[in-house]
Amino acid sequence: MNQADIVQTAPEDGALEALKDRAALVLEEARRQGADACEVAISRNDGLSATVRLGDVETLEFHRDRGFSVTVWIGQRKGAASSSDDSAQSLRETVAAAMAIARHTGEDPSSGIADASLLASDLPDLDLCHPWPMSVAQAVDLAGRAEAAGRADARIINSEGATVSTGCSLRVYGNSNGFLAGYPGSFHSLSCVLVAGADGAMQRDYWYDGSRVPGRLMAPEDIGERAAARACARLGASRPRTGTVPVMFSPEVASGLLSHFVGAISGGALYRKSSFLLDSLGEPLFPAWCDIHEAPRMPSWNGSAPFDADGLATRDNQFISAGVLKSYALGLYASRRLSAQPTGNGGGVRNLCISDSGESQQQLLKKMGNGVLVTEVMGQGVNMVTGDYSRGAAGYRVENGEITRPLEEFTIAGNLKDMFAGLQGAGTDVDTRGNVRCGSLLLAPMKVAGD
Repeated sequence: MNQADIVQTAPEDGALEALKDRAALVLEEARRQGADACEVAISRNDGLSATVRLGDVETLEFHRDRGFSVTVWIGQRKGAASSSDDSAQSLRETVAAAMAIARHTGEDPSSGIADASLLASDLPDLDLCHPWPMSVAQAVDLAGRAEAAGRADARIINSEGATVSTGCSLRVYGNSNGFLAGYPGSFHSLSCVLVAGADGAMQRDYWYDGSRVPGRLMAPEDIGERAAARACARLGASRPRTGTVPVMFSPEVASGLLSHFVGAISGGALYRKSSFLLDSLGEPLFPAWCDIHEAPRMPSWNGSAPFDADGLATRDNQFISAGVLKSYALGLYASRRLSAQPTGNGGGVRNLCISDSGESQQQLLKKMGNGVLVTEVMGQGVNMVTGDYSRGAAGYRVENGEITRPLEEFTIAGNLKDMFAGLQGAGTDVDTRGNVRCGSLLLAPMKVAGD
């Protein structure tokens, strides 16, 4: 087949039903082999990606991945196995492997599939699949346009490439309590990474956009120009003076901060007693103006899903209301360990949103006055047991409410509880590309270690 003829298309008619049929066969095979209960997850992913670097095609990839995982229970002893081969023989062998594992594991009274009464029955179409038909030639052209736009800036001296990716997926979950459902999805992205240079120094930065709906992506030229502007803005960076100053996280960094909050309220950390928010229900954690919730059933949003990894219906959950922690995020197993009700969060939180304080990023900078805008963090210095936070960072010095110069090679440190409680504002510049929707976050003074 000529590469130019390869086209990324929607899953063919009947593909989802075919996966459901395979899932039903797995459940029947588990019953035949003597399992008391069983659950199965099957997926298929089709995708096309192209990377252009320095004007030449660097990589092309077309893939179709499929596989399934099966978990069986003998009493309350659990065994799990998976395979990328869903042929009838592989199906039988994989179930047999899971059964063999279950016979050698200990009993876990919290383990098992959801009761039928808890399983999702309302499964709306969330408009999650928007294919982007594209030949290899078209993919290369889009990536090339993004890189060329960025390299048009004379200060750009090198490139790590521009990439366009498009893909569609099918997801099916079923269990022996009568649940069997699935849905298609899509995700598309454009990205560009560039290197700027001046006076013998170099700086690297990037930009990207991602969406289920291709028509919502930034133009490739805008991606490249944004990547170039970000890389060039970092030229001449220096280390800040060590001190305690107000800090603002840009949206792409702020989303990570909220991900730490999600990790701390998630069931796995709670029943293991490895969360700094253990036994914090009902406590004020954020300012009174702040609300944090998830909206997992918003049509075409990137994190949306009609049911969770346990087959329970996803639902809106209000985690923070008027600053107070109202709910943990619990999947089925964690809820049993904690003697609580599941919250539809098997597999995680979906489309987390924080209320804004009605201020743009520029208004938050004015409110800050003098401080540091953090646009990148690095390192793994987050202790989820104590909440202690220490990360390497890069960003910009802010003086009298204006960005004045780039900064690099410094460390910011604090405690997540203090950072949450000291939140001074949340911007209207919301980043919608990921599973956490958040604008800039202005924090109370933190320790900044530089020169």
